[in-house]
Amino acid sequence: MIISRNFKRGFVLLFIAGLVLQMAVARTQRENTSAKKGSINPALFGHLEWRNIGPANMMGRITDIEGVPGNPNIVYVGTASGGIWKTTNGGITWKPIFDEQPVASIGDLALEPGNPDVIYAGTGEANVRNSISFGNGVYKSPDGGKTWWHMGLQDTERISRIVINPKNPNIVYVGALGHAFGPNKMRGVFMSTDGGKKWEKVLYTDERHGVADMDINPQNPNIVYAALWLFERKPWTFTSGDEKGGVYRSIDGGRSWKKITTGLPKLVGRIGIKVSQSNAEVVYVMTASKEGTLYRSDDRGETFRLVSKDTQIVSRGFYYTDLRVDPADENRVYAVSGRLLLSIDGGKSF
Repeated sequence: MIISRNFKRGFVLLFIAGLVLQMAVARTQRENTSAKKGSINPALFGHLEWRNIGPANMMGRITDIEGVPGNPNIVYVGTASGGIWKTTNGGITWKPIFDEQPVASIGDLALEPGNPDVIYAGTGEANVRNSISFGNGVYKSPDGGKTWWHMGLQDTERISRIVINPKNPNIVYVGALGHAFGPNKMRGVFMSTDGGKKWEKVLYTDERHGVADMDINPQNPNIVYAALWLFERKPWTFTSGDEKGGVYRSIDGGRSWKKITTGLPKLVGRIGIKVSQSNAEVVYVMTASKEGTLYRSDDRGETFRLVSKDTQIVSRGFYYTDLRVDPADENRVYAVSGRLLLSIDGGKSF
């Protein structure tokens, strides 16, 4: 069949006209939507339930969530590759607040006790997949994320935890996991006594062991805990854990450290450690070990006892192995693994 040139020309013109009309309608819809935004009442979203908005769980990994005490509308979220996000209306809308910085991978966030406008951000995801991104040290914001200062520790690459002394916010501890694909010296626990202006390495064993987790005693902040972990990733496999890793404790504010061995396994993988806020005598240690998975201390970490061998709480242990304790109940423990698990009996069952 032969189609005339005039028909072809007419068809092309008709197609272009339709495309222009569609673009105009879409633009009008966007403008109308934007105009209506200011009139939405946040109370309409007060009864929404959580739901999976997918399409899959590998997108936009979240590494930390920090809420402002006393103001549940303000929440900060750190992501593995998308910087830091902030909401001031309880999660209805979010705004990126770290886009001006040269890195986008966040390992941990910490808000200064008593002044939550002061934010510390440790860059570099510490959940060591083969797709992880690196960071370039610690950042600090004095004004709720409007401005950021780079505070050093450039070559740590991956920061797992930042802990601030609750009674003296100038004392800050940074747990650095370090390079994921090889040894480096910028790993271990770093301490600042002037709000991050200067740093001193206070816990370090060798170039292969970094910090997987840290916590501090809320009643006696001279007691600090750190979990050292051997991890080295290769493109096709990884090495995780050995007998040199483990839980360390300082009772003099980080100046000296002692490895805790009583009641804990010798061969350990990644370690999560948390102190109960309601009873600081209670300390939990989670680790992937053949001997057990969850240990508890009732004497500030002097000794530990096995409370669980449940392997589901350390599913994909090299990637998760994290836990939280209810601030009002020392026996209510949340385990972060392939699923979020809850214990109401001090970790005996989940």
